[in-house]
Amino acid sequence: MLDSPFPFLPMPGRRSFLLLLALLLPALAPAAPGPAAPAPPPNIILITLDTTRADRMGFLGSTRGLTPHLDALAGDGIVFTRAYAQVPLTTPSHATLLTGTYPQFNHVNDLGKPLPPGLPYLPDLLRRRGYRTAAFVGSLILDPANGLAPGFERGFDVYDAGFRLRRGKEDRYKSMERRAGEVVAHALAWLQNAPRQPFFLWVHLYDAHDPYEPPPPFAERFKAEPYDGEIAYTDDAVGKLLAALRTRGLYAGSLVAVMADHGEAFGEHGEYTHGIFLYDPTIHVPLLFKLPRNRYAGARVESRAGLVDVMPTILQAAAMPVPKELQGVSLLANIKAHAPAAAAKNSPAPARAAPVDDDRPAYAETDYPQRAFGWSPLRALRAGKYLYVQAPQRELYDQAADPQAERNLAATSTAVSDTLASQLEDFRHRTSATAAAAAAMLDPEQAQKLSALGYVASETSAAPNPGGAAATDPKEKIAIANLMHDAILLNEEGHYEEAVVRFEKVLETEPKISIAQMQLGSALTHLRQYDKALPALRRAVELLPDNMMGRYQLGLALFETGDWQGAAPEFEAAVARAPKWTEAQFSLAAVCARIDRVPEALDHLKIALTLTPDHYRANLLNGRILSLQGHAAESVPFLEKAVKVQLDSREAHLFLADAYDQMGRSLEAARLRAVAAKLPPPQR
Repeated sequence: MLDSPFPFLPMPGRRSFLLLLALLLPALAPAAPGPAAPAPPPNIILITLDTTRADRMGFLGSTRGLTPHLDALAGDGIVFTRAYAQVPLTTPSHATLLTGTYPQFNHVNDLGKPLPPGLPYLPDLLRRRGYRTAAFVGSLILDPANGLAPGFERGFDVYDAGFRLRRGKEDRYKSMERRAGEVVAHALAWLQNAPRQPFFLWVHLYDAHDPYEPPPPFAERFKAEPYDGEIAYTDDAVGKLLAALRTRGLYAGSLVAVMADHGEAFGEHGEYTHGIFLYDPTIHVPLLFKLPRNRYAGARVESRAGLVDVMPTILQAAAMPVPKELQGVSLLANIKAHAPAAAAKNSPAPARAAPVDDDRPAYAETDYPQRAFGWSPLRALRAGKYLYVQAPQRELYDQAADPQAERNLAATSTAVSDTLASQLEDFRHRTSATAAAAAAMLDPEQAQKLSALGYVASETSAAPNPGGAAATDPKEKIAIANLMHDAILLNEEGHYEEAVVRFEKVLETEPKISIAQMQLGSALTHLRQYDKALPALRRAVELLPDNMMGRYQLGLALFETGDWQGAAPEFEAAVARAPKWTEAQFSLAAVCARIDRVPEALDHLKIALTLTPDHYRANLLNGRILSLQGHAAESVPFLEKAVKVQLDSREAHLFLADAYDQMGRSLEAARLRAVAAKLPPPQR
């Protein structure tokens, strides 16, 4: 038997060859593996579904068949079956998920509150680490430029909003909202022109918010259930976004996070829509993450999670440090702990972290009842098997035996209630910011925009007193809140007669709700019933003298009745409180022009036009005053702008014709008068 692997060599040659081979083998052998190159940062797509109930999602057990695209995404990702919003309102809820902090810490605890500039903010952190960042939102409610989401644009290269109040019967989807399909189309256009990676893309879809008006063919398919039609339409739009990501080769390696900001109530505990109560219909939300390369696909996590946990989870999944200020926790360790065995085996472990306690309490709150109506705010804690609600009449529900929260055990289980009340207070104490933010009040324009979206928008700000003995429990007044919501929407839609009926019904039992008095007066003013409008508006101002929208509406009614001297101080008060409010500046100018304070009128018109250069009535009045003063050449640019802005205005054409005549431009004046003759007279 040969004892050498190289028998073809003579013995001396073998020894020389073996020596040479021994010297060469280290060089010929494959290099030892060094440290793995870090994975490139993933693209991050955040999709927030406004006003979307968890029980409409197929991946959470719904059999309605509304969400095939979201269900398919859930199959590639991880579903959290018990996820909860911290606030049942759009702006505060988005502030929580984008900052990883509770509302009592970030102070964005109500609509229109500014996002603090020093708070860690997901898009800002990502942009600092080289991400391109873009937001595409579906409603005025999240438009920073319109004052309803101040500070939310921080960290974004692109923030696609640009909404405004609609004019008259204008389509709401061309002014205050965008349909999901249009929002997605804008986002995909940005992706097409922004190939450089990584990117953070936030897509907010508002369609499920009332009024429920799904587009064709969903309107026909869901005629009896228009809310379901909005959900199905939203899912279809999400499907188009995901399909485009796949086509561009961006889906597999991306982190996709989908969640609702809050849900919607359909009569549970008497509530319709959202904002007042903290029960599951408005607080339990869908939440899922699809990790890069579909890690842990198919995992279902039963432990509680909150929207406050979204930001730290995204940061850890992208291998980025989590700022110490964040109060939420990364859920990655829980994902691994709950992943199917096959998925866990084939997925890399997340960064070291102990799984979050499966029974970690979930906190929620709402100050909306207090701010809108002067009732008690509410706080809630979900812990163990219980839901505890802190209110003037506190509530305790065993969610294991009573998932619909129909049997209040607070009176009979006082020890449990006391324990949870103590835990809730301790939690709020530990999670509140050390220095309380100044109570920011809505300005009149913010209040007007929120009313256009159906919210009870008071400009006042009173200190919350949750559960105080003297506070009104929202449970006792929920029918009033529902009536107010309906009445405000009817008022905004121009159905003034129907709105009046509802406001009057509210005031039969609640005459001290200033916002109801003001809205009633506004509706009656639109109906030209000034004799009825004036008492309601005076009562609104009497109840809340610092409500500038009430002062402004009273000024309008007085102006229309010819009481210009009485209207002036109301407009002056509005301008003093909100000097950047264009309509108030114009209205004060108009009344000053009527009471021989013409220089002041011109001053206020100048301010109005600086704020809004294309303001039709301000241009018209400014040009007319200058023309009547004999300053025709100065008046022409303003009058020409008025004609350009409102081509069907007979007044603008005639006033400009007068100015042209003064300048000797008679042919142009004659042409304008001929055009004016064919235009309808101004409506009063």
